[in-house]
Amino acid sequence: MKNVITGVKEKLEADQYKLTVRREQILRVLLENKDKHLSAEEVYYLAKRKAPDMGLATVYRTLELFLLKNIIYSVDFGDGRRRYEFYGWGSDNYPHYHLICTQCGTVIEVNEDFPGGLENRVSKEHKFKVESRQLKIFGICEKCALKTLKSLTG
Repeated sequence: MKNVITGVKEKLEADQYKLTVRREQILRVLLENKDKHLSAEEVYYLAKRKAPDMGLATVYRTLELFLLKNIIYSVDFGDGRRRYEFYGWGSDNYPHYHLICTQCGTVIEVNEDFPGGLENRVSKEHKFKVESRQLKIFGICEKCALKTLKSLTG
């Protein structure tokens, strides 16, 4: 985690920003919960546990700065709330899909590259520089499918 924090600090400083104590606390929350898809409010509540004087406005401003500097990205899973994920560096920097259950809202990450070199093909064919990507697949998770099946069979 220390290497990531150092990397973020260097990235911010290269653009004349500082990794303040509050920003580092927010970054730590994102890193400690990198397997989750946290909303700004969830980041705020988790950060506030360690820093009771943390303000919600500070969280929003920091998340916007981290988005601007490509430290994190946001995704909407169809519920109207932005969720935030750390981009990751090194082995954690992988493309992945999100499978979203339309019944219970469960989000499953699938850690695979886009199929068949889709990104490279699209980039070349359309002379388009891809800066970020998201793939959300909506459907019904196994647990909800089993519930539905059980309710149908009685």
